[in-house]
Amino acid sequence: MPCIVPKARGSLNAVGGRVCHRPRKKHSQEPIPGRFDNRPMPTVAVIEDDRPTSDQLAGWIKAARPELTVHQWVDRDSAEAALARERYDLVVLDIELGRERHAGVAIINTINKLHQGTPVLVVSAMPAAIYRSIMKALDAWDYLQKTTFDEAEFVETFLDILRSARSQRGAEPVAAVDDELSLDPLWQRSPTWRGQRINLPLTAQRILAVLVQHKGQTVSYEDLFEVVKSGRNRDNVRKHVSAIRDAFRDLDPGFDAIENVPMRGFRWSRP
Repeated sequence: MPCIVPKARGSLNAVGGRVCHRPRKKHSQEPIPGRFDNRPMPTVAVIEDDRPTSDQLAGWIKAARPELTVHQWVDRDSAEAALARERYDLVVLDIELGRERHAGVAIINTINKLHQGTPVLVVSAMPAAIYRSIMKALDAWDYLQKTTFDEAEFVETFLDILRSARSQRGAEPVAAVDDELSLDPLWQRSPTWRGQRINLPLTAQRILAVLVQHKGQTVSYEDLFEVVKSGRNRDNVRKHVSAIRDAFRDLDPGFDAIENVPMRGFRWSRP
């Protein structure tokens, strides 16, 4: 319900889709408004310099989880000031903000310094083939390339990260599955192979986890469809598995632990 006061005494301020006349409030130079009072519900940040895109992402989040508080920021300075004031439950950010091509990288470094472990979902127009591994190396939880995903995939990825982050209390931080490979059951950290980090997106991590959990057994395409967020078809699964192999071979050129079982699926062959 909008606030009703004489227009001459207030200024217009859009908050959560409502327009309010706020008495005796001078025009604010802040970006898209956010309030920093203590709230029991989770609070997330959307850091995106394009207002329509920011509003679209925030709208998708609010439609999926109306109880969440969403703060929107449009540049590095305002975002870092907000991060200094509070710890967000999840941060959605773009890499390029205004004229700063890699502002998102600096913001992730700030998050890691102030609030290590805060989940970050990167949504950027930068090519995923190049930037996904860079963002994973900085401990971003996942990467979505603009124009290549829809609302359903964004919401599923966002909620999956949010649930994983909330479930980490009381969970073991890292689960070792054999002498060489370690997987994080919460997907917060990238898996490691012989002590070296493997840069994989969340979907690829889940496929890898399923294969390893059933090592020595053939995992069918149908079973792997259960952990693929979108594009649940054999070609897409094969692309994910190919990306997993490539990531391992970047560290270990002789890696051959994932076997293709023609017409059926894949198998983790290491004992």
